[in-house]
Amino acid sequence: MKCRAPLRDGRLYYCALGGMKGNGTSMPEGADTSRQDQQQPAETARGAFDGLRVHMIGIAGCGMRALAEMLTWRGAVVSGSDMASSAATARLEEAGMDVSIGQCADNIPADCELVVYSAAIHEGNPELIAAADRGIEIVKYSRMLGRMMAQGAGIAIAGTHGKSTTTGMVAYVLRAAGLDPSFVVGATVDQLGGPSGVGKGRHFVAEACEFDRSFLNLEPRYAAILNLEEDHPDCYRDIDEIIEAFKQFAAKVPPDGILVVNGDDRDAMKTVSDTPCEVETFGLSDSCTWQGVDLQHQDGLVTMKVTMNGQEFCRLKVPLPGLHNAYNSLSAIAILHHAGVDADEIVRHLEQYTGARRRMTLKTVDRGITIIDDYAHHPTEIQVTLKAIRDYYRPERLICVFQPHQHSRTRFQLKDFARSFGEADAVIVPDIYFVRDSEREKDYISSNDLVAQIRLHGGEAIYLKTFKEIVGHLKDIAETGDLVVTMGAGNVWEVADEIVHWLGKNR
Repeated sequence: MKCRAPLRDGRLYYCALGGMKGNGTSMPEGADTSRQDQQQPAETARGAFDGLRVHMIGIAGCGMRALAEMLTWRGAVVSGSDMASSAATARLEEAGMDVSIGQCADNIPADCELVVYSAAIHEGNPELIAAADRGIEIVKYSRMLGRMMAQGAGIAIAGTHGKSTTTGMVAYVLRAAGLDPSFVVGATVDQLGGPSGVGKGRHFVAEACEFDRSFLNLEPRYAAILNLEEDHPDCYRDIDEIIEAFKQFAAKVPPDGILVVNGDDRDAMKTVSDTPCEVETFGLSDSCTWQGVDLQHQDGLVTMKVTMNGQEFCRLKVPLPGLHNAYNSLSAIAILHHAGVDADEIVRHLEQYTGARRRMTLKTVDRGITIIDDYAHHPTEIQVTLKAIRDYYRPERLICVFQPHQHSRTRFQLKDFARSFGEADAVIVPDIYFVRDSEREKDYISSNDLVAQIRLHGGEAIYLKTFKEIVGHLKDIAETGDLVVTMGAGNVWEVADEIVHWLGKNR
């Protein structure tokens, strides 16, 4: 069914969210009996949504389509809509779902009991308005994820940085160990076949994003807080508000659950003061429950011994470059241990993990020129990623094409951004990627302001307005021994793809 309808103004009134009921226990082979999961077995959880009529607005998004598949497997009758047909909508239709292209009130089935909408859906959406007018229960995507988690062994990975990488680590090892988890990662993981997937096991692994406090809708049994820094100025007034939100997230873990927190991060540790569950720490300090010791650095990679409460647990060659990935690995090891995976299996599979897309993704090495693409868009992420790239690849010249993400973030963290490019020999900055900010924000900050600050800190930087100009400039200056990294949360990857195409065409 195809339907095009204009949006109309209107205020939505949301029905109260009812809780899901369930009981029973289940435990994986080899799990610690003192911390067994108190949730329904997988087959019982499968029927928890049996017969429920669910309509999903924005069903083709990576998280929404995974949720649709999970609901279908668990017995729900799912329909949905999206604005354009795609491979994702075709896949959902092949799975038996009724998917409408275009969004209008008539898309909602007459017997619909629940409407789920993605974060990208505006409150003026005609399907949301129609659902409210009909008195149908309406919930956000993140709230529905929480319901799904409540039916199994939910695992939520939170933090300012490293969420996608660590979520991918946990999901990959669980799958490789035969535990067949469901998962939602904020980036594509090729080893998992995409950013999301449905498994028949009881583990449900999800990246827990603090933007708009959406992670407070999750219901994890196991959770990790990787780190904590000031970010999302459009959602949080200051670091204290961020800490408070993470405190609320930590409090979501039940008394018989486990929370794993970066013991070397002072602000992360502030979030666990009133946590009802058991808290374990990870890091390099002697006080950490899970400690990395005897670190050896070679060609940008870290090898370390991992101890638990001072006793050797395993030895690991961290699969991804950079010290920050040693921290990510420590948190993943702790979570996987409590999920029932033994040490030998954790090491064997974790060392094979190749990472998520746009996380130091190697695009090509051609004519002696290396092209990498990365998602880093926060000053700390930029700094640690550039260092990891330099240590691992050892280029003669490191050129960073950085696309700032949001005017508000660039303005509030301008000086931190300027200091973060110390490992780059040259920085090229296009226009700021405009998203979520008001038009007025454009008047307060520009890419030229960032370039000026980088130069004040002794760096080499230029502003080139368009990607076309940047590609032309790179064609002129790139030479053997150079490494070019495109960096940012917007569409700067297009520059990397253009240069890869140019290199391949001009061999």
